[in-house]
Amino acid sequence: MAENWHFEITFCESVLRQQPLDADVMEMLAGYYTKAGRIDDGLELDHRLVELCPDNATHHYNLACSLALKGRKDDAVERLRLALQKGYSDYEWMLRDEDLQTLQGFPPFVNLLAEFEIRR
Repeated sequence: MAENWHFEITFCESVLRQQPLDADVMEMLAGYYTKAGRIDDGLELDHRLVELCPDNATHHYNLACSLALKGRKDDAVERLRLALQKGYSDYEWMLRDEDLQTLQGFPPFVNLLAEFEIRR
């Protein structure tokens, strides 16, 4: 049974209307959107977060996840590369993250793992 994220989404949207540049709320809302199946809305916020905080490795990682969920594998791998270059290091999570399932076995993703010496 899918969880209903209506309260969390409504609350975060309300806060964001008052504080439109609050990266923490934006990040939470993007996650809630994704969990609620609103991938396009999450993707839009992930793009905004990367623009707002271009050196934040986690924001680049989350954008990669949204891109992967949209089937944009090449874009997702390139964004993962940026996340890794900027210091993302939770390799164990990256290898089991369901948002990145579509990248498993995808040659550019496999090459990225080898490039950064990330082992399963």
